[in-house]
Amino acid sequence: MDVVKLFHEVADRVPAYRAFLAEHHIDPQQVTTFQDFVGLPMTTKDGYTRRHPLPDLCRDGVIGDIVAVSSGSTGEPSFWPRSASDERVIAARFEEIFRDSFRARERRTLAVVCFALGSWVGGLFTLNCCRHLAELGYPITVVAPGSDKREILRVIPELAPHFDQVVLLGYPPFLKNIVDSGLPWSGWNLKLVTAGEVFSEEWRTLVAARAGIDDPLRGIASLYGTADAGVLGNETPLSVQIRRFLAERPATARELFGEPRLPTLVQYDPEVRFFEEHQGTLLFSGDNGIPLIRYHIADEGGVIPYERMLEFVRDHGLDPTAPGPERPFVYVFGRSHFTVSYYGANVYPENIAVGLEQPEVSALVTGKFVLEVVEDAGRDRRLTVTVELAQGEKPSQETAGIVGRSVLEQLLRLNSEFGHYVPQAQQPPVVRLRETGDAEYFPPGAKHRYTR
Repeated sequence: MDVVKLFHEVADRVPAYRAFLAEHHIDPQQVTTFQDFVGLPMTTKDGYTRRHPLPDLCRDGVIGDIVAVSSGSTGEPSFWPRSASDERVIAARFEEIFRDSFRARERRTLAVVCFALGSWVGGLFTLNCCRHLAELGYPITVVAPGSDKREILRVIPELAPHFDQVVLLGYPPFLKNIVDSGLPWSGWNLKLVTAGEVFSEEWRTLVAARAGIDDPLRGIASLYGTADAGVLGNETPLSVQIRRFLAERPATARELFGEPRLPTLVQYDPEVRFFEEHQGTLLFSGDNGIPLIRYHIADEGGVIPYERMLEFVRDHGLDPTAPGPERPFVYVFGRSHFTVSYYGANVYPENIAVGLEQPEVSALVTGKFVLEVVEDAGRDRRLTVTVELAQGEKPSQETAGIVGRSVLEQLLRLNSEFGHYVPQAQQPPVVRLRETGDAEYFPPGAKHRYTR
């Protein structure tokens, strides 16, 4: 991507960005080199998009032909216009997964959109991108029951027998819930496309086994996307192979990523999205319904060039055999405020999730939980995990003990900071069990949050 050219187009045609540059006393004509570009001030949601009327954020002051809404972590709605041309660019990320991992060029494919429909970004965006693939000649048929589980389980048995494969697209915990419903997945050649959350490789292995997916490298693929910019990158068989290798070697993963947790690892197309690192977080520039220049997403993560990534994993014992484009990698931990601090140690939802995905635990729980630090009557703070039980399971001390031991074991394995900072007596988490669909912690239909 020629970021200097993009900058000048946005400075010339987007009223809000012209005002932003004027506020910072920047003459666009003085920005002529890449070094000039990376010296520009960052744009942010609070400092840029929320400060200007919606039309002024768009090219020539004209809102695009569709608007999506995101609530973000604060619950305050943000509006993100886009056009059909924006979606065609994003559809390339879906195409890479459907073509290279799912072989959808040669297989009659039923794509089932399980993201929430309505004004939210995920459902309609995914529906449109899958229809773009059909327009390109892929034998894809799309059905969009959204996040209505009863409707999903009603339409799939009727339609699936007419296709060579079925692809479910949705958030990881919701897709796991669908897979656990007991439909005969192995006869329908199931595949999954996920987005929105970091999941563990234990989760991928577990769900693949339950779904009858023989090859986890090609059968489950994650997208990295935001409401601000659509899909920014996607997992490839190569990125999945590397991530599974690192999942078994926490010290090696920490050497590469600088964290004791495993991020989402995707590849991206630098011709349409430009990433930068800033103090352990990500900036990106790209052309969208709202064109964004050096936009601070606030996701923790970083960028790794293709050659450096392959050199690193080969030096540590992996000679990758899975296919993947010769494009850079971006890794994403998510937002920093989704962690909790306990005795000075950062505890990440990803650490807890691995504990719930162990064989002795996974059949007892849905995988949903809420992580928090709770003060007891004696004003002592305890790490507390509220866990949703699988359908039909009832809370018991025995189950709480099994869950607690597994969570602690994985915390100590994956998070060395936790083991060193937290006194041994305070390390075992308090486990609270809730039945499926508990109204306070796990209300049906709502996008789940893993921390409080």
